Amino acid sequence: MTVPGGFRYPTRMAVIRLRGGDLVLWSPVAISDELHAAVDALGRVRYLAPPNSLHHVFLGDWQRAYPDAVVLAPPGLRRKRPDIRFDSDFADGQVQAWAGEIEHVVVGGNWITTEVVFFHWPSRTAIFTDLLQQFPPGWFGGWRRLVARFDLMLCDEPSVPRKFRLAFRDRAAARRALARSLAWPAERVLMAHGEPVTSDGQAYLRRAFSWLRP
Repeated sequence: MTVPGGFRYPTRMAVIRLRGGDLVLWSPVAISDELHAAVDALGRVRYLAPPNSLHHVFLGDWQRAYPDAVVLAPPGLRRKRPDIRFDSDFADGQVQAWAGEIEHVVVGGNWITTEVVFFHWPSRTAIFTDLLQQFPPGWFGGWRRLVARFDLMLCDEPSVPRKFRLAFRDRAAARRALARSLAWPAERVLMAHGEPVTSDGQAYLRRAFSWLRP
């Protein structure tokens, strides 16, 4: 995916299988025949879960591919995508069908986007979208590399980009939401833009968000 300024972003979708066999598609990426077939081989797609108002470009394609899937709306996306049929809102509370398997927290107070952060209890995996990012050292070239470095996207481990730190106009609200996330017994951390953290996830998250402490 390429965003304004010519910045090319590798992005990730996650497929979560619930205990009953139904699938949750988190942050759907571009659909292809191969990806469609691979997803079908895993089970029935029951939920489409865009995690914020930025990760929605391919949502309509997936809804057309799975018209019976329940589509959940993060804050701000209903207004942005009136062409999508949304069935429920993350801001309304936990998804009862996922109880005991997936928990979510709405991280508000940021003028760029309001992100829904997830925790998958069976695998102890925290799932972030844009609040944590990391790119390989040679991913960007020229002036884009300088911008990415300044934005803290080329750190030794995934970091909260500088633009998102500055965009938290209500840090108290962010602290309250992230306090719940930091309390999760995370072993792994998955993100849309960056290599997953595969061990000591809770300790990593406390480092990543230490700048937000009062």
